[in-house]
Amino acid sequence: MLVYIQDIKFEKVDFKITLLETGEYENCRFVNCDFSTVDLSNCKFVDCEFVNCNLSLAKLNKVAIRDVSFRDCKMFGLHFNNCSEFGLSFSFENCALDHSVFYKTRIKKTTFKNSHLQEVDFTLCDLTDSVFDTCDLAAATFDNTIIEKVDFRTSYNYSINPDINRLKKAKFSAQGALGLLTKYDIIID
Repeated sequence: MLVYIQDIKFEKVDFKITLLETGEYENCRFVNCDFSTVDLSNCKFVDCEFVNCNLSLAKLNKVAIRDVSFRDCKMFGLHFNNCSEFGLSFSFENCALDHSVFYKTRIKKTTFKNSHLQEVDFTLCDLTDSVFDTCDLAAATFDNTIIEKVDFRTSYNYSINPDINRLKKAKFSAQGALGLLTKYDIIID
């Protein structure tokens, strides 16, 4: 039986030891909690906030994430492509998302702020109107990605091939625009 939990603050809970019940969590706060390697399959998080949590390698099969904010979280190797597609929406601030996967997700208007996104897979993702504010995108993969109206002006270390991605009205700084030329293997002084 699925539980419904609303307006609860979970603080300093190690969910590897204390089982998180499968169900819907609405308007809940998770602060300093450890979800690393935990199976969150079939849970639903709506209008929730995760602060200073470790979610690395958590299993996200059919997890519903709607209007959820992640702040100061460690989130290595998460497969957001396994989440429920319906209403998928979140924001990230000061998070480490290295090696995570957004393959084929539709996450328009997503905000990534002051976050590490090294070796993240955005293949076939729709990022329309998203913002990457001061993010490290070293070795992130953009392949047949919709990047229309995306703001990269303050981000760095990205390499995006304009020939295989949709970039219409995307914003880049003059310095960052060099990341659009990487495929040419040229030297610019």
